[in-house]
Amino acid sequence: MLFSSPEFLYYFLPITLILYFITPMPQGSPRLRNSVLLLASLIFYAWGEPKYVLLMAAQCASAWAFGLLIDKYRGQKASKVWMIVSAAVSFSGLIFFKYANFFITNVNNAINGHIPLIGLLMPVGISFYTFQIVSYTFDLYKGQTEVQRSVIDFSTYVALFPQLIAGPIVRYADVAREIGRREHSLPRFSMGVRRFIIGLGKKMLLANMFGELVDIYKKSNGTSVLFVWVYIIAYSLQIYFDFSGYSDMAIGLGHVFGFKFLENFNYPYIADSITNFWRRWHMSLSSWFRDYVYIPLGGNRVPKWRHAFNILVVWALTGFWHGADWNFILWGAFFGVVLLAEKFFLGKLLEKTPKAVRHIYVMLVVFVSWAFFDAAGLGVSFGVIGRMFGAGAGALADREALYYLRSYALPLIIGIIGATPLPKFLAGKAAEKKALVTALEPLILAALLIAATACMVDGSFNPFIYFRF
Repeated sequence: MLFSSPEFLYYFLPITLILYFITPMPQGSPRLRNSVLLLASLIFYAWGEPKYVLLMAAQCASAWAFGLLIDKYRGQKASKVWMIVSAAVSFSGLIFFKYANFFITNVNNAINGHIPLIGLLMPVGISFYTFQIVSYTFDLYKGQTEVQRSVIDFSTYVALFPQLIAGPIVRYADVAREIGRREHSLPRFSMGVRRFIIGLGKKMLLANMFGELVDIYKKSNGTSVLFVWVYIIAYSLQIYFDFSGYSDMAIGLGHVFGFKFLENFNYPYIADSITNFWRRWHMSLSSWFRDYVYIPLGGNRVPKWRHAFNILVVWALTGFWHGADWNFILWGAFFGVVLLAEKFFLGKLLEKTPKAVRHIYVMLVVFVSWAFFDAAGLGVSFGVIGRMFGAGAGALADREALYYLRSYALPLIIGIIGATPLPKFLAGKAAEKKALVTALEPLILAALLIAATACMVDGSFNPFIYFRF
């Protein structure tokens, strides 16, 4: 079930909200409401693939039990052993379901073998909830969070449906207080609803439209330079509004239920370096790899060669996390190489160049990276990148490319502007006129919700890119 579906918006969510808020909170404890959220989250997860609910339940129960053992033997060697065992058990499910076929395929190719592939679909959201479990285990061992003794409360944290499918990756330490005691208020509820509707609008009205243009390019025979650039710009906008819109919806729902999830995007397309880009894009993932892979490897407190190795390992793993294919690994390694260059020599050169030049450099790197990310294999990736710069392109422009550029010119302009802080700045200026905002904001949000709903009902094109990660 996706947030951008009528079933979620007009059936699941209203019923969940009613049950949640009629459930009492004796002495301010949300324990009963956590049970409601856990049940709702399991139903939400089981909507598309009920058999994998048992896998999630087993992961929750095992991680909770290992957490008790880590805490019991704190300060002893056994605590570290249980931490390692817990992480191994958690990662085993991710490795089996997400990467088994990748390894089998590569072994078969290497030895001309015929090992059969695993005939199982990857459980939705396993990449996200596995990382959340491991962050709890590691933080608990390091003494950076307290043990959770209630299996219901711990499972609520792992399975919480607002961020289950696509994040942001929520660490237990960030929501531990709210799991045990949280406040609800009408202003916070209203803020959550506002954020959810804005995210839904970004997804349905912008991301899906750009996705249609991407789909048109892939189904066409167009090879012109212009058409491939129209495609790569449309895909860049699609993945941004798709994923940031989903994050907005998750953060909004968090507010509705009394949780404060950390931001996941901060206008990454205005970055003036790739280092800065990754401080703005999918921030919960970047910080996870920094804290649980990069720093344990030694970070930058090691010789330069080891520092470079650490960066490359982290980014190869970041790419591999996104998908079990070589193009994702190369996507991650590509960013690793660029980040190394910025750290050791390119960064100083960029500081001396005009900001506009730095921004063009960032967008070129990002556009090339999306060619790896979106392609169905390395051959397709290199073909797209070649055509972007004229190699293998049929012409600079053709009639088909010009037609679609004219047809989607206005949405593309709106998307480009929408990916900058300008709309937020204008909204802030408007907010200074409180009477106007009080009168117009409900109407604007209602219109946005109606338009998004119309797109849900009338359109069959409603993909979500990160759903498969």
